[in-house]
Amino acid sequence: MNRYPLWKYAIIAVALLIGVLYTLPNFFGEDPAVQVSPAKSTVKIDATTQQRVEQALAQAGIQPLMVDRDANSVKARFANTDIQLKAKDAIQHALVPDTNDASYVVALNLISATPSWLTALRAQPMYLGLDLRGGVHFMLQVDMQAALTKKAESFAGDIRTVLRDKNVRHAGISRTGQAIDIQFRDASALQAARGVLADQFPDLVLAETVAGDTTTVHATIKPEAARKVQEQALKQNMVTLHNRINELGVAEPVIQQQGLDRIVVQLPGVQDTAKAKDILGRTATLEVRMVDESTEGRAAELGSGAVPFGSERFLDRDGRAVIVSRQVILTGENLTDAQAGFDNQTQEAAVHLTLDAKGARIFRDVTRENVGKRMAILLFEKGKGQVVTAPVIRSEIGGGRVQISGHMNTVEANDTALLLRAGSLAAPMEIIEEMTIGPSLGAENIAKGFHSVTWGFVAIVVFMAIYYQLFGLFSGLALAVNLLLLVAVLSMLQATLTLPGMAAMALALGMAIDSNVLINERVREELRNGSSPQAAIHAGYDRAWATILDSNVTTLIAGIALLAFGTGPVRGFAVVHCIGILTSMFSAVFFSRGVVNFWYGRKKKLKSVSIGTVWRPGADGAIKAE
Repeated sequence: MNRYPLWKYAIIAVALLIGVLYTLPNFFGEDPAVQVSPAKSTVKIDATTQQRVEQALAQAGIQPLMVDRDANSVKARFANTDIQLKAKDAIQHALVPDTNDASYVVALNLISATPSWLTALRAQPMYLGLDLRGGVHFMLQVDMQAALTKKAESFAGDIRTVLRDKNVRHAGISRTGQAIDIQFRDASALQAARGVLADQFPDLVLAETVAGDTTTVHATIKPEAARKVQEQALKQNMVTLHNRINELGVAEPVIQQQGLDRIVVQLPGVQDTAKAKDILGRTATLEVRMVDESTEGRAAELGSGAVPFGSERFLDRDGRAVIVSRQVILTGENLTDAQAGFDNQTQEAAVHLTLDAKGARIFRDVTRENVGKRMAILLFEKGKGQVVTAPVIRSEIGGGRVQISGHMNTVEANDTALLLRAGSLAAPMEIIEEMTIGPSLGAENIAKGFHSVTWGFVAIVVFMAIYYQLFGLFSGLALAVNLLLLVAVLSMLQATLTLPGMAAMALALGMAIDSNVLINERVREELRNGSSPQAAIHAGYDRAWATILDSNVTTLIAGIALLAFGTGPVRGFAVVHCIGILTSMFSAVFFSRGVVNFWYGRKKKLKSVSIGTVWRPGADGAIKAE
C-alpha cells in the first residue's frame, strides 16, 4: 500500500543530485577583480593585453590569484579589496597613460570563485542584485525635446525629398526648433503641396500664413505623434544601453524605465563610478558624408592648406587625413542591420549594412548624382569620429544594401558590425542621480538575509519536530529539500537574487510547510476515525493532495500576476515566490511521501506511527500515536 517503485526513488535521487550540484556554486563567494575591456572598436583584447596586465602587476609587486582572458576582457582576481584597489591603479597607469584618449576601460569588479569542475558542468551561482553584491546605480534623464527636434529635422528632409520626387516646386524649406516652414510663391504648387503633405505626412499639423506673394506652410508634430516619438526614443535608448553594456561583459545589468523620461541603470559588481559612466557613454553612430573633392579640400588632406569652410578633417584607420563635408547624408538611424562578411570580389573582410526604406532612397539618389566622387563612411565613438572607408562611387547603388570595407580583418569587421548594431541614442541623456553601493554593505545584506532564512528554517523544524514528532522531522527534511531545489533552480536559470527575493525565500519556507501540516493533520484525522496506521498514511496523502493543489494554484496565480504587472523588486519577489511554490509541491508531497514510505512502508504489521498526540472526541480523550 505504502511502497514507492524504484523509479520514483530514482527520480528523487536525481533531483537531489542536481540540486546539490547547482546549489554548491553559491557557497564559494566572489573574488575582488580588476576587469580590462576595450574602450574603442579598434582596440583588441589578446594575449599581448594579458601580458601587459601581468607585467604591470609584477612591477607593482602585486600577486594575483589568477589572470584569465576571454573574447572581450582580461580579468585579474585578488585576495581582498585592498590589493584590488592597488592593482587597479597599477593597471590603469600602465594601460591608460592618457585619460582623455583611453584605449581601455579599467574597472573594479567581482567574479565568481566557483571551481572549474563545477563550471564545466555549467553550474554557476545566482546573480546577486545591487543591494546584495554592491555596484553602481544611475538615473538618467532623457532629453525629450531633443528627440522631437531630431524628428522634426527628419521630417524636413523627408518633405524636401518627397516634394522633389513629386515635382512640386517650393521657395525654401527651413526648420525652427520643432516647426518646419515651407514657402511657396506659386498657387498651383501650393495646392499640390497641400495634397502631398496631407497624404504623406499624417503626423504633422499644417497651418498657413501669407506675407506678400509668399505663402508659408507651418508644419508641427501632432501631440499624439509627439508622445509616440518620445516613447520610441526612450525604448531605443534602453535597447542601446543594454546592447552596449552586454558587449562590455557586465553581468546581469538592470535597465528599467522610470516615469515618462527617465531610465534607471544598475551595474552589479562594478565599483568604479567613473568607469561605469564610460561604459554607459560608449555608443557608436554611423554617418555617411561626401568627401570634399575641391582643390582646397585635397590640399588640406595633404597638409598643405587649411580645412575649407563647411568641411571637417578626420583620420582613417591608417592615420591618413580625409576632408569631408559637414552635411550628413545618412545616420545610424537609417540602419536596420549590420553583419560582418566578405567582399565578393576581393574576398576582404567587410561589413554589410541594410538600410531602411528612407535610407535606401536617399542612398540611391546620392550615389546616382555623385558617380566618380568619394563617399566617406564615418564611425563616431565617444564624440570622436574615424573614417572607416572612403570609396569612389562607381555606379548608382539601390536596394538598401551597402558594403563597407577598408583594410579590415575579420575581427575588426565583427567588432564594427557589433557597434553599429548597438545603435545610437535616439536622444541625449543626462545623469541626474548616481550611487555606489560598496561590497561590504552588500555582504552585510547577504548575511542578514541568510540569517533570516536560516533561523526561520530552524524555528519551523523545531516546532514541527515537537508537535508532529517523527513526521515533523520528515517534514523538516522535505523543507530542506525544497530550499535546496529552490536555490538550484534559481542558479540554473541564472536569476538575479535581491533582498526582496530573499524575503520571498523566507516566505516560501512558511508556505511550503503548510502542505506538510495539511498532510499530517489528515493522517491524524484518519487515525481518529479508527483507520490502521498504513491506511491512515495512504489516505492522508491522497486526500490532502486536492487541498494542497488548490491552495498552491491560487497562490501561484497571485505570484504570476505580480510577475506580469510588477517591476523591479516586485518582479524579483514574484520570481522566487512562483518557483518556491512549484518546488514545494514536489518536496512536500512527492519527496516527503517517499521518505515516509521508505520508513514505514516496509513494516507489514505496523501498530502505530510517530505523529504526536491524536485527539479523539468523546470519552476516549487523547491518545499518543506512538
